[in-house]
Amino acid sequence: MNILLLTDSYKVTHYKQYPPNTEKVYSYFESRGGVYPTVCFFGLQYFIKKYLEGKVVTKAKIDEAEAIFKDHFSNDDMFNRAGWEYILEKYEGRLPVRIKAAPEGTVMPYRNVLMTIENTDPNCYWLTNYLETLLVQVWYPTTVATQSYHLSKIIGKYLEQTGTPADMPFKLHDFGFRGVSSVESAGIGGAAHLVNFQGTDTLQALQTIRQYYNTNMVAGFAVPASEHSTMTSWGRAHEADAYRNMLEQYPTGIVSIVSDSYDIYNAAKEIYGKQLKELILERDGNLVVRPDSGDITEVIFKLLDILGDAFGTSINDKGYKVLHPKVRILQGDGMDAEAIEALLEVVTKAGWSADNLVFGMGGGLLQKVHRDTQKFAFKCSWAEINGEGRDVYKDPITDKGKKSKKGRMKLILDEKGNYKTVGENVVGNDLLETVFENGVCLKEYSFEEIRTNGFSS
Repeated sequence: MNILLLTDSYKVTHYKQYPPNTEKVYSYFESRGGVYPTVCFFGLQYFIKKYLEGKVVTKAKIDEAEAIFKDHFSNDDMFNRAGWEYILEKYEGRLPVRIKAAPEGTVMPYRNVLMTIENTDPNCYWLTNYLETLLVQVWYPTTVATQSYHLSKIIGKYLEQTGTPADMPFKLHDFGFRGVSSVESAGIGGAAHLVNFQGTDTLQALQTIRQYYNTNMVAGFAVPASEHSTMTSWGRAHEADAYRNMLEQYPTGIVSIVSDSYDIYNAAKEIYGKQLKELILERDGNLVVRPDSGDITEVIFKLLDILGDAFGTSINDKGYKVLHPKVRILQGDGMDAEAIEALLEVVTKAGWSADNLVFGMGGGLLQKVHRDTQKFAFKCSWAEINGEGRDVYKDPITDKGKKSKKGRMKLILDEKGNYKTVGENVVGNDLLETVFENGVCLKEYSFEEIRTNGFSS
């Protein structure tokens, strides 16, 4: 991977655009607003360790970049070869920048600084914002972690009201691998979801966590589950045999069966409720019935009624109906944050406990987000020119929401325990830690630590 090429084309030319005698450029990263009022910061360590750590500049990479830029710009005078050779010679190819950041997993209100970056060598003032393109991609895991965090609070609220809050970590399962744009997205996006939950089918997330987050733990769990091909290959006349095979092949634990290949109501009433009822009740584990089509609310209510009639229900200590503990329902089709909350609301109003349902999300979890979901921005806020510090900011009259912060800053907890971004000289303990300096990753978080940060918020 060539760090010189991991930027936007126009940034290659910016070393000529700063004021004469610029010595330092200091920039910061924040969420300026968005769908959710708080953000869960996650993913910076992955980008540092994968792309920035160690000797990342070599002569071969400089030569490669020079040849590409010459053709790309149709000009051989755009590339800052001398600047990159300086880094190679003086720092042996390590990047002379300092990155400070909030602890990963921290949940805080938007419009607070999440990280800062500045060059540590005055000859490399141009490097700070050259790295913006790469570092801004932290928006993706942070946005996934943020959405997942808020879903944990939504689901947790309904479990608290109607059922068993301790079940929350397994109530939202990640089915997003096939729905994302790349294997890398699956890895870092799936890892972001696992900050808040423990159910996943995105195996790449487990590998990302083990490789980049200082742990040998398996951070997510899955169960045997069917897909339509394994069920329909038996033929419609043998639908019951397909389900029986699932129950017998996996005699213990949870087993999830997609059941809408033909007539899900018949499957629930006649096959599960009659033909296989005894097997289901005697089996050492739970059956999860998965619908995968139709109007979500209509299907869920009909299944609750059918399975309730077939297997029985009880009223829990909170006054809500619960299916027999051997049977649950997984809704994955069409799920996003709004759909999950809406479904939980109508189910609760109808007197059913949230314990009856498990949710799955695919593209809605890992792909149906973008940088403006939380309005992420990376801006220069301070520079040193001719030995004097200067506040740097933008304040467009056309959009006050894009006004940027000024000066050097830190993140503190105020007297009420709230996160607050203040100037560097304001009294208060700075929560931003130096995580990277001159090619070295100085602070590494384990995934266990990150989960603790998130769960304690």
